[in-house]
Amino acid sequence: MRTLPFIGGLAVLALVWSGSAGHFAPPFTAHMMMHMLVVAVAAPLLALAVVGTGYDFSPRVPLLFAPLPASLLEFAAVWGWHAPALHEFARGSVAGVALEQASFLAVGFVLWLACIGERGGGRAAGVFGLLFTSMHMTLLGALLALAPRALYGHAHQSAAGALSAIDDQNLGGVVMLAAGGAAYLLGGLILTARLLNAPHPYPRNGESCRSS
Repeated sequence: MRTLPFIGGLAVLALVWSGSAGHFAPPFTAHMMMHMLVVAVAAPLLALAVVGTGYDFSPRVPLLFAPLPASLLEFAAVWGWHAPALHEFARGSVAGVALEQASFLAVGFVLWLACIGERGGGRAAGVFGLLFTSMHMTLLGALLALAPRALYGHAHQSAAGALSAIDDQNLGGVVMLAAGGAAYLLGGLILTARLLNAPHPYPRNGESCRSS
């Protein structure tokens, strides 16, 4: 296991789950900051810590750790937990927020490990998985940022004073749009660069095949 990304991932989770990450933010924005730190920072760090090592169990479950199923699983979790009923459940009980955060970490870890581990289609499939996730994160963030009314009913109060529910929701949408969309886009672009720089498996024009 790679020590630095593992410690970094655990440190981010400790920061998030101690409540420090959103201490000065209003409730929905704090929730979105927690979400983004878990799926776009902690999850890729933990995936980098184990990929290709003896702790990498993805070869044992190849169907789950293929980029397409993993990206669809993350899509379902992210959009599902931001549906009003499930979001209110997560905000209203300890069990709800624990289940929500555990599912965010699980699906984020599965997706990043599937994509950077190049399983189920190789690097091209990993690029697709991360770029698809970037697109749906961007779309959800934009919907929350531009919504004309509040979708959630819990109270909103910032450390600096009152903040309306719709303003808090719009600000949280901007956080998702900027952080979530950018993190997965960057990951997809890095995998694209690796794909383009990979050795060509076939002889180019003017080159002859050499037998060993």
